[in-house]
Amino acid sequence: MTRLYALLAALFIAALAGGTWFLTRPGDSDDKFAQCRSSQIAGGAGAIGGPFELLNAKGETVTDKDVITEPSLLYFGYTFCPDVCPLDVSRNAEAIDVLAERGYSVTPVFISIDPERDTPEVVGDFAYNMHEKMIGLTGSPEQIKAASQAYKTYYKKQDGDEEYYLVDHSTFAYLVLPEEGFVEFFRRDDTPEQVADKIGCFIDNM
Repeated sequence: MTRLYALLAALFIAALAGGTWFLTRPGDSDDKFAQCRSSQIAGGAGAIGGPFELLNAKGETVTDKDVITEPSLLYFGYTFCPDVCPLDVSRNAEAIDVLAERGYSVTPVFISIDPERDTPEVVGDFAYNMHEKMIGLTGSPEQIKAASQAYKTYYKKQDGDEEYYLVDHSTFAYLVLPEEGFVEFFRRDDTPEQVADKIGCFIDNM
């Protein structure tokens, strides 16, 4: 099952990167967010996302209902990431600030995929340093795996040094609305302004 999940996740990532996973689905004309989407998600937006249970910076157990109380931008990464995560998370933080300037309140959320090193305190400090509003979450390997599977993300610890290892992972950011769940994702090459524009559209049509 683990092998099958990894294969499916890899196919999901490859398809997204190639832009082939998106299809216009008949019967979606009543989608209130249609004008905000680049295209429809095959299987529907409901195919991605779902409940999770993780630990916050204080070590308290929280669920998706506790965390996603307003439009939220989720990202799965790890604090020891040397380059990709800091750039992606900084982009998300900038988008949140652009939205705030436009009168929108959105919460950035960072979910660790490295439970061995990312303790609640470590992930909390990382998140706060990126943005004072950012929520940092970690958890047990089982909790993180469940959250990752819900959002169809991929991650795998590389072999090597037990202390300074790297973790391969997908790099999408996910827009999640409290009453709607997952509605859109953003690629690495989306600018803060592009992310903010699209999030604003979704919020306006809630």
